[in-house]
Amino acid sequence: MQASKDKKYTEGKLIHALTQLAIPIILANVLQTAYQLIDTFWLGRLGANAVAAVSLSFPILFFILSLGGGLTLAGTVLVSQYKGALEQKMVNFTSSQTVLVVFVVSVFLALIGYFLAGPLMKLIGAGPEVLADSVAYFKVSALGFVFLFMFFVFQSLMRGIGNVLLPVYVILVTVLLNLVLDPLFIYGYGPVPGFGVAGAAVASVITQGISAVVGLYILWKGHHGIRVSFSDMKFDLDVTKKLFQLGLPSSLEQSARALGMAMMVVLVTSFGSEVVAAYGVGARILSFVIIPALGLAIATTTLVGQNIGARKIKRSEKTSILSIKIAFYGLTGIGVLLFIFAEDLVRFFIPHEPQVIEDGALFIKIMGPSFGFLGVQQVVNGSFNGAGFTKASMFISMLNLWIIRFPVGYFLAYHTGLGHEGIYWAFPISNWISATAAFVYFRMGYWKKRLSQFEKKSVRLE
Repeated sequence: MQASKDKKYTEGKLIHALTQLAIPIILANVLQTAYQLIDTFWLGRLGANAVAAVSLSFPILFFILSLGGGLTLAGTVLVSQYKGALEQKMVNFTSSQTVLVVFVVSVFLALIGYFLAGPLMKLIGAGPEVLADSVAYFKVSALGFVFLFMFFVFQSLMRGIGNVLLPVYVILVTVLLNLVLDPLFIYGYGPVPGFGVAGAAVASVITQGISAVVGLYILWKGHHGIRVSFSDMKFDLDVTKKLFQLGLPSSLEQSARALGMAMMVVLVTSFGSEVVAAYGVGARILSFVIIPALGLAIATTTLVGQNIGARKIKRSEKTSILSIKIAFYGLTGIGVLLFIFAEDLVRFFIPHEPQVIEDGALFIKIMGPSFGFLGVQQVVNGSFNGAGFTKASMFISMLNLWIIRFPVGYFLAYHTGLGHEGIYWAFPISNWISATAAFVYFRMGYWKKRLSQFEKKSVRLE
């Protein structure tokens, strides 16, 4: 019975395995994005400057988080392969090592983020009207990095073994709590003072702390497929090297993406706070839209990893093709809906700023037709990650953001009559080109040719 359960993602119908993994992951990502949307909703009542302050902070926050985020993905890859190979001892050991390494990295990044908040916000172009709020929001958020990373580790390890529902329950409770704490700390009530923009970060840090404690407790108890322990947390050079070999390209990928987002914001800031606010709302909507693609990508990473661990390469490839088709057609449909309801969505977040509503809706309408291609790129990246080829994912993201999006955005904004609309057009152009390149590279099958060599290096660490 246990053996059958352990093989449920390496045998049977692919569509069943994919949906069983992807739907809870998508739901978890929806709930995590709800943190940002709830913040935007309440901060929008303070005005465009409040939304702009957080919009400026977000890319740099994401950049710092991404420096360590690749290590959690490395944990997913290793754990999924050991799970597919039915090596429970190595699942537990690798998980414990991942918790240790990520904890050390998160403390280091939290200190950097807190003490460099001011210079970073000035570097990204925060004007005097939003500088104080953006710095305050960033500092409080940095204090929560350790909590955030610990929950990310819990979530990533659970996903690696295919236990995707448990993180959803934890996130659901904390998001509901954040829904109450956000207005409380932003506006204040009774003895609780209002912190303004920084209040949104205070609420998030509290809920992130709760989720981290719950996640670590579950891992320590060991009743859900993984048991971490202090005895397995003695520093192991081989596992640490493997975590960085797999995780560093992913960290660089995510960092490049975050830095690319930050550079796009730098372009936007020269057009004033209203355009920054419109861009910020559009970017938040984009982060919500991409959730299904990310869910499919993460599910694909787990399935590809487990099937590679079980030496089922053909099944891994079929999983990827199925995910690509679902992502393309599904996100294209979502893009059409968002095109139709763009103005209503922006108005929901910033109801009293007509110019922001108009610009934000335009941004969404321009991006909408490319969402299917964005889904293809994400799923192909997920396939490469599951196979351990995290460098390929890094190169695809570099192509999207740095070789295409930023140069195109800069050229169209400053060297044509489009102005800030040129920045908006850089998004679909980069999605179309990078998705095509990613799919062609995937179909070339290079990852399969090198896989036998990779397996010898990565699946056995004893």
